[in-house]
Amino acid sequence: MKLRLILGDQLNHEHSWFAHVDSDTVFVMMEVRQETDYVLHHAQKIIAIFAAMRDFARRLREAGHRVHYLAIDDADNRQSVPGNLDYLLAHYQASDFAWQAPDEWRLDQQLAAYAAGLSIPAHMDDTEHFYTARDEAARIFEGRQNWLMEHFYRRMRSKHGVLMSATGKPAGGQWNFDHDNREAWDGMPWEPADIRFRHDHSALWQTIQACGAKSFGEPNAASFAWPLNHEEALQQLERFVELALPHFGRYQDAMSVKAWRLFHSLLSFAMNVKLLSPRTVVERVEAAWRDGAVPVESAEGYIRQIIGWREYVRGVYWHRMPGYDELNAFDHHTPLPWWFWDGKTRMRCLAAAIGQSLEHAHTHHINRLMVIGNFALLAGLSPQALHRWYLGIYIDAFEWVELPNTLGMSQFADGGQLATKPYVSSAAYIARMSDYCKGCHYDKKARLGERACPYNALYWDFFDRNRDQLQGNHRLGMVFQQLKRMDDGALTALRERATDLRGRVAEL
Repeated sequence: MKLRLILGDQLNHEHSWFAHVDSDTVFVMMEVRQETDYVLHHAQKIIAIFAAMRDFARRLREAGHRVHYLAIDDADNRQSVPGNLDYLLAHYQASDFAWQAPDEWRLDQQLAAYAAGLSIPAHMDDTEHFYTARDEAARIFEGRQNWLMEHFYRRMRSKHGVLMSATGKPAGGQWNFDHDNREAWDGMPWEPADIRFRHDHSALWQTIQACGAKSFGEPNAASFAWPLNHEEALQQLERFVELALPHFGRYQDAMSVKAWRLFHSLLSFAMNVKLLSPRTVVERVEAAWRDGAVPVESAEGYIRQIIGWREYVRGVYWHRMPGYDELNAFDHHTPLPWWFWDGKTRMRCLAAAIGQSLEHAHTHHINRLMVIGNFALLAGLSPQALHRWYLGIYIDAFEWVELPNTLGMSQFADGGQLATKPYVSSAAYIARMSDYCKGCHYDKKARLGERACPYNALYWDFFDRNRDQLQGNHRLGMVFQQLKRMDDGALTALRERATDLRGRVAEL
């Protein structure tokens, strides 16, 4: 008997493992406390993964495959991957074991060590999901001190013929339309109606709670809106292309308290658990552009997130691990304030971004980067604590994609291995790209005083405190020129205000 392990983020129905039915092969799936407990997860994340796994197992059985599924409350469940494998290998007297390549370092190491101790043949197969191999980015940048996503992105476009003309030129005459995709949203056009499928997973949620798994955030179990199989994900893709993609490019960086989805696809969870292939998504978006249904700016902006950034950060992750998760270039150690778990802060932008995250297990990339991550970096919060929070709260967060985005892009904790500069701003950027500042307790224009927006003093203090590390960065020349022009009194007042703010972040 051959055992084949399928992890909770490996729900790829197109995988070659499933091309033929073999009565001598048992596919093993398991819900384990090892995976619910390694960080504190959002309730919707646990529900979504378990529900999608159960649907996947049902479909495998309907196709004729043998499946051994260990539910979270199964009496035979040892609640760890190695413990369950010990039981199942013995139960089936297995003569062969295989698993698909995990996307997280800890599981990769755990399964490799486990297989090395077996007395039967064991091997790892590819997930057959990504455009690139784990080490492809490292091979592209071999011998180069600095990696640039844009270089990687252009290589991927050319290699795979995505948004390219017959003569080898990029669609629209340029590779990147980022400068055309930075408009604030004034309320029109309104975001498309949320017509995602709804599922009642109240019983599953009760089971998860009864087994003792801890979580936070709103479960929304009775009206669960995330796609849980390939067909639902595919239909959501079609609705996105038809209703939202035409406006995605212009407003992909916009933020609003009125519309948490705006024109985003909400497909990242489906892709990251492999219900939906990135090739399927890219090909559909490109087809919409070629058919004249969407502007090139929207198609390019969306495709860049997938074939560019998504594949690139995965390459960074596998090249930099282990140890990447421990980097802390600015030596920041302040714990996260409790309002990260309840959203109750007087800063309206953070209350909105965190509130959306708690309610939906999702908020889009600008909220993650330029509101939550921005504040965390300016205030000196621990990048490791922030990493664990991001990994837990977002339904699409798996370490291969979340860790580089948090420690590298958001917190610059790697000292610039990923990002070319710290992504921080004062209140001016948030006010320009959102409606968050309207009605806020704090004054977006003030730098000093109890009602001054905390971002303002923290912004200048951050660069002042980190002059030695950052003033040689060519992208920050204007910032340090402005610092030089500040008189000593003004700079001292900003330092004092920022020191006070950093000392009482829980009260803001």
